Amino acid sequence: MDDRAGVEDAVEPGGPPIDPRGELGEFLRSRRARVRPGDVGLPSSGRYRRVPGLRREELAQLAGVSVAYLTRLEQGRGHNVSAEVLDAIARALRLTDAEHAHLTHLVKCQRRRRDVPPPRDQVRPALLDMLTSLEGVPAYVTGRRTDILAWNAMAGAVFGDWDRLPPHECNWARLVFLRSDQRRLFADWEAMAADVVGALRLYAGCQPDDPGLAALVGDLSVRSAEFRRLWAGHDVKENSHGVRRLRHPLVGDLTLSFESFRLPDDEEQVVTVYHAPAGSAAAESLRLLAGWGADAAVTG
Repeated sequence: MDDRAGVEDAVEPGGPPIDPRGELGEFLRSRRARVRPGDVGLPSSGRYRRVPGLRREELAQLAGVSVAYLTRLEQGRGHNVSAEVLDAIARALRLTDAEHAHLTHLVKCQRRRRDVPPPRDQVRPALLDMLTSLEGVPAYVTGRRTDILAWNAMAGAVFGDWDRLPPHECNWARLVFLRSDQRRLFADWEAMAADVVGALRLYAGCQPDDPGLAALVGDLSVRSAEFRRLWAGHDVKENSHGVRRLRHPLVGDLTLSFESFRLPDDEEQVVTVYHAPAGSAAAESLRLLAGWGADAAVTG
């Protein structure tokens, strides 16, 4: 196990700036572009239609707000927007529950002070002890920007020998998009990649002016066309539970369920624990990996 406290100090500087107020506007515009006028009872063609999706004034009409109000909201100046208005916009845009929650999240973030830097990534000693005590199951702690802050031996055996990586590379986005061993490991690589980008988008909603985030997004955008495509989609996702299918080089196919929990005293940190039903083939594979110890770690 390794505590990766202070990961942000190792992040390379630079990267394109992310407009602190632009996240909300870009998200709304991307959702407007997705809705076809005909699907909501509006003409799908005409001399004034220049976009395939909803125009701003059409969304304003459907949501029952003024165009000026919606314009201010898309410009990041809707600090006093009510929950009822957000609900109306979400219905008009046919947002999913996750997208509706993200819209609310973005608006709330606009109200927060941005002159106070986010806390440093430090994992409490008691939490580190808990990870160590979880024998036989992979567990780790992630923080801002999908940084992997700490993990137990089983996480290394299942997902990779993270102890051998430089601190700034212990990051799910870098692992998933830039390392061939991770692409081979995840049988559902596309789903994992979408989850990682969705988590980054959630973080960007409240901390768009984080220089570490700009550096990470800039580097990944240059080095991965798949990341650029997913990032441009503005899809958001936070999976608190689910299933991962792996192709482990030592034990073969491995299907594990996971549960993720945000810490009550630090909402930026998430504990994720993987498990398998007792008596299952996956449980036996975990037992074998635990017995092999460090020799079982996935390497590139």
